[in-house]
Amino acid sequence: MFSQITDPDIISWTSLITHHLHIDQPFEALCVFSKFILLGIRPDNFSVVGALSACGRNEDLRHGKMVHGMIYRYELGLEMIVGNALVDMYSRNGEIRVAQLVFREMGIIKDVVSWTSLLHGFIKCNDLVSARELFDRMPRRNTVSWTAMITGYVQGRKPIQGLEVFQEMKSIGSDLPTAITIVAVLSGCADIGALDLGRSIHGYVEKMNLYSDATMYNALINMYGKSGSLDTAEKVFAEIEMKDTFSWTTMISGFAVHGSGIRAIQIFSEMLRSGMEPNEVTFVAVLSACSHAGLVDEGWRWFDRMRQSYHLEHKIAHYGCMVDLLGRAGLIEEAKEFIGRMQIKPDAVLWRSLLSASLVHGNSRIAETAGKKIIELEPDDDGVYILLWNIYCSEHRWVEASETRRMMKDRKVKKKPGCSWVEVNGVVHEFVADDRTHCLSREVYSILDWLAEQLKSDFVHSGLE
Repeated sequence: MFSQITDPDIISWTSLITHHLHIDQPFEALCVFSKFILLGIRPDNFSVVGALSACGRNEDLRHGKMVHGMIYRYELGLEMIVGNALVDMYSRNGEIRVAQLVFREMGIIKDVVSWTSLLHGFIKCNDLVSARELFDRMPRRNTVSWTAMITGYVQGRKPIQGLEVFQEMKSIGSDLPTAITIVAVLSGCADIGALDLGRSIHGYVEKMNLYSDATMYNALINMYGKSGSLDTAEKVFAEIEMKDTFSWTTMISGFAVHGSGIRAIQIFSEMLRSGMEPNEVTFVAVLSACSHAGLVDEGWRWFDRMRQSYHLEHKIAHYGCMVDLLGRAGLIEEAKEFIGRMQIKPDAVLWRSLLSASLVHGNSRIAETAGKKIIELEPDDDGVYILLWNIYCSEHRWVEASETRRMMKDRKVKKKPGCSWVEVNGVVHEFVADDRTHCLSREVYSILDWLAEQLKSDFVHSGLE
């Protein structure tokens, strides 16, 4: 229809740009903008906003800067929609400092979109401290800004804070959570095993009928699966009419993580019979299931078929699963040889898997080799130094033990405190080793002291002192 317009004006061109953006074709949208610029047509604010949106979605900073220059060249002015588009474009491209400069330049002509765009920028750069400071300063929030902050915390491995923001959102009650918000919250519940809170959110999903597509079902399956409620996960899985690859993979992964490898393989077989094609992530779940169930031959079979039958390349995660599989089965030498034959460079995660298996099966020689490799790749990993030191001490290799301690001191590596979560009556509590900031820390340590005394007493009376 556009091609039939004899002399399209700026409104027609902008409509075509908007169309491409609407159907998620940012590159084509930018091509349309370039065409009418080359024809000598003067852009307006709306066409520039479309071009900036295309550059943001396509993460095309070079052209984004060119469009920014056109705003001054054509004296368009920094109206709110243009300013918002600039902040969004620079934020999406990771140029958070420039986004801040534009944000300040906008002065008082800012709305909730302006603030939320900059918030997204801080989250993209994983600067959650600045993101939270900005979030707290926002004069008004909407569902998008609440969801952005929750998602930022969850993806930034701070699920407790994400769930706290969600609780704050609910208590204020001015903005209702959307399906996207709920998916982020369920992901946070899955990370820390907050089953009670996850169940209450499931009830909210049922009440508000937020099952827009398979994404919500997948999030629920993931939450129930990681929390160990596999029966409920299967019930949710059975409710999905149009299961996608992620649905099957999440269900397989849930059983694999909790040691039900046989059931995980059965579901994988059902997936193949349904005609659904597995992807690389599916095979990570399948190989993990084989590992937890001790199915060495089955693991090798699917590792080979992944490339031969499904033309999928082996990634580091697949190699890692195979090392874990061999290690759990006690085939330590075979695992080490497998690493030597790998077509890609092994990472620290893979060496940790070999280290762990070597220690379990008492192979200190290979454990030492794996430990040294980890230190080469990640010299700040405090745990590996401790493990190596323990190995040397157990074998009376005092020189090596002393050298390991000295190396740790010279590199200023400090042991990071352990952290755990527990959910009580729907409230998730976080505990860090030697931390006394929890509101009930006095009671907690009192109980620990009482337990210690009880254990001592039991040892005395049993004659095991």
